[in-house]
Amino acid sequence: MLIRRMGNFSLSLPNKTPPFSSLFTITPSPFHLPLAQIQFLNPIHTKKFPHTNQARCAKASAMRGVQGRDGQRESVIQKTHLSTSSAFLQEPNKKTTPSNRSAKKARRDAPESVLRHQLDQCSKHGDLQEALRLYEEAKLNNVSLNVHHYNVLLYLCSGSGSEGFGIEKGFEIFKQMGANGVAPNEATFTSVARLAVAKQDPEMAFDLVKKMKGFGVPPKLRSYGPALFGFCDKGMADKAYEVDVHMGESGVVAEEAELSALLKVSSLSKREEKVYEMMHRLRASVRQVCEETAGIIEDWFKSESAADVGVQNWDVGKVKEGVVKGGGGWHGQGWLGKGKWNVVRAEMDSSGVCRSCGEKLVCIDIDPKETENFANSLAKLACEREVKANFVQFQDWLQRHGPFDAVVDGANVGLISQRNFNFSQLRCVVNKLQQMSESKKLPLVILHKNRTTGGPAQHPNNKKLLESWKKAGALYATPHGSNDDWYWLYAAVSSKGLLLTNDEMRDHLFQLLGTSFFPRWKEKHQIRMIASRDDGLKLHMPPPYSIVIQESEQGCWHVPTLTGDDLEIPRQWVCATRRKALRSIF
Repeated sequence: MLIRRMGNFSLSLPNKTPPFSSLFTITPSPFHLPLAQIQFLNPIHTKKFPHTNQARCAKASAMRGVQGRDGQRESVIQKTHLSTSSAFLQEPNKKTTPSNRSAKKARRDAPESVLRHQLDQCSKHGDLQEALRLYEEAKLNNVSLNVHHYNVLLYLCSGSGSEGFGIEKGFEIFKQMGANGVAPNEATFTSVARLAVAKQDPEMAFDLVKKMKGFGVPPKLRSYGPALFGFCDKGMADKAYEVDVHMGESGVVAEEAELSALLKVSSLSKREEKVYEMMHRLRASVRQVCEETAGIIEDWFKSESAADVGVQNWDVGKVKEGVVKGGGGWHGQGWLGKGKWNVVRAEMDSSGVCRSCGEKLVCIDIDPKETENFANSLAKLACEREVKANFVQFQDWLQRHGPFDAVVDGANVGLISQRNFNFSQLRCVVNKLQQMSESKKLPLVILHKNRTTGGPAQHPNNKKLLESWKKAGALYATPHGSNDDWYWLYAAVSSKGLLLTNDEMRDHLFQLLGTSFFPRWKEKHQIRMIASRDDGLKLHMPPPYSIVIQESEQGCWHVPTLTGDDLEIPRQWVCATRRKALRSIF
């Protein structure tokens, strides 16, 4: 039996709880006023609230929390308000009749529905006081609260910072939820875990996560945030690693904010082997780091612990073998060398040579089989989200006319630095790509059908241009209602060619593609463009090196940041080399 003391009561959690049985029991603490027990009986699977994807870098600090007036963190994970739309079920289209309208009005005007709408507004505006007033009023009027009502209340209480009133009220509401037999879902567990951390008890937050499976509720990344960040903030490295292991066992993948926290606690606790592990996990999953993470990495390399760690004599053959096995850019053999590190911000020249230490970065190859699998996955996703017949027709067309050395996102290129769509700019880009191609084949231009029939397309010169591309099999007009992003991306991937677009490819569509292969493919295949009156059109080809954390055979490290884009502003890298190694270069 695990007993967590919280406020004026303790939370007792059985070590093992099978699904569909009593899970939580809040028992009186011998040191506080007794409170009624809370029991959740016969938990059921309930609809879980979707949450926004964690943004990688700009929002990493928000996920860790912000400083309150009292210096304590007010929140341990980024929050967005719980809107009504997150839980409403879509009803099938039905013929509207007077009886249907009356039934809908009755449902809409029911006390439960009115309360739901009012609480959602409180969530939207962060109004805890009004939400609590509505809650007390609902209790007086015997309004039946469901899991959504309770979740909004718990969410608002968990976001009230470390002020005691909101936190204690949250646990009181949690107790009442159990007393009323309302089964919790993932949002419930996450909010209560936040309440626990606000009371400086990450252990309780972790206990809650471990009990979620017994309720048939799979944990999400946000479920682990309160416990993980809570342990890291307290410097409890071993407990943080325990949370990390549990995440892996649950199939939850840590992102930059979590890895950054683990890196920091490992550095502060002088766990050099864990620092090394986190550096490589950042390399594999994050690639380029935000400023907060870059600062943690710099602090590690500047520390005495970093100077002391490493071997002076290492097996060169084994290191080279590790580089080959890993595909280049890292060896995984541990810290190499001894002595203090020289840590600076640096830039790379056009060939990938560090302007600070002279180390040349490598280009990490992509397995052709990975590209083929990615193309198949892309086609599957496109067929699910587009009219399947339209996309299959495009695939057939591509089989007949492809492959292409380059593909052009026509809409993006025609509008770069332009108020209106500019066919002359698009024509210049197409001609440049044709000249650069070894086969001298025209690139494939993808345009929405509207772009090829209306507006500037009606101009005689533009009509002639479009007709010439069409006859050459170098133009594809995507049908009405389609998203041309699927078309130009699939064409470039399946052709194993280059893609010209300034689209950063960060919206929801591209998030569906994951963070493993797609960023690597984009880095090696995306051409970007700058258009200016003074310099005209400039194409920026993919770099001849990989923009990812690299560990050299001599033990040097180069970490790319998100500061700069190599388009208009040079990207900033963290360059860390042993001072002895640095002196030997010059």
